[in-house]
Amino acid sequence: MNAIITRAGFFSSVQDLGRVGFRQFGVSTSGALDSFALRVANLLVGNEDGAPGLEITFGGLQLRFQDERIVAWCGGEFDVHIGVAPLPAGHAALVRPGDELKFGLPQIGCRCWLAILGGMNVAPILGSRSTDLRANFGGLDGRALRHGDILPLGPRPGSSRDVGATERISSWTAPHDWVSPAKRNPILRVIRGVDWTRFNASTLQRLTSELFTVSPDSDRMGVRLIGPELSRGDNVDLISEAVVPGTVQVPPSGQPILLLGDCQTIGGYPKIAQVITFDLGIAAQLRAGDHVRFSEVSMVDAHRLVVERERELDRFRIGLSLHAS
Repeated sequence: MNAIITRAGFFSSVQDLGRVGFRQFGVSTSGALDSFALRVANLLVGNEDGAPGLEITFGGLQLRFQDERIVAWCGGEFDVHIGVAPLPAGHAALVRPGDELKFGLPQIGCRCWLAILGGMNVAPILGSRSTDLRANFGGLDGRALRHGDILPLGPRPGSSRDVGATERISSWTAPHDWVSPAKRNPILRVIRGVDWTRFNASTLQRLTSELFTVSPDSDRMGVRLIGPELSRGDNVDLISEAVVPGTVQVPPSGQPILLLGDCQTIGGYPKIAQVITFDLGIAAQLRAGDHVRFSEVSMVDAHRLVVERERELDRFRIGLSLHAS
């Protein structure tokens, strides 16, 4: 069966956990900018972690279902409704044939991720169903969703999540920080980049103590920031090297760029810092005018945060399986 896009909204695309193993060929990772949020949403509906879902930017999306499905979403602070019934973040809900799911404008953050039982039945390309919006492949015809699109849905798994015999929206949910990661005036934790020592002490102090503002010239490729100038201590020409989502580059203007999922695979600007994996979901919510700070942490702490969250996710997965049984 399918879902019909009755209103495309600002910008929505099919994304999964991204394309792995092709960056040496110049292929971006793509995928959900907050892969953890998509994983949680998928678990809530009974999908595998990596099932393709929808990444919805600035809301406005409306879709109508042709058959019965379980849905859940995680991300920014959005008003979401099934018909007139509100659907909070992190709650699984039953939609029936003819039901319309509507996403309003966000109050905090700018993106959310919708999981639908069965996922999206679009062709995998290079091992992923994610939309590469720069190269125009993957997802639904390699592009953002449009009004009137028919979104093919995958078959419903036999062990689908039960939201209860009497409730269409589950009373159970996931931890708040998992389903609603967007924050006002967030602090992004970073580890030192490979070019950290190319910047003088005063510049490094400004990076971790002063406020930066998100520029309107930001997208899935990267977040441009406006703030104190981050000047280098040398003028040595750099060889282009690998960059990844979370890399903080400093172009000649001195205004940093935080790279996101659609970023290029190599870059020649100095890499002053790297936002830790744990905080990439927060970075994915930054929108024009937002204020953000950076705080340095150790590699040990960055690793510990991810390991602990994965352990908690495993416990949550077990809890959901017991609920389903």
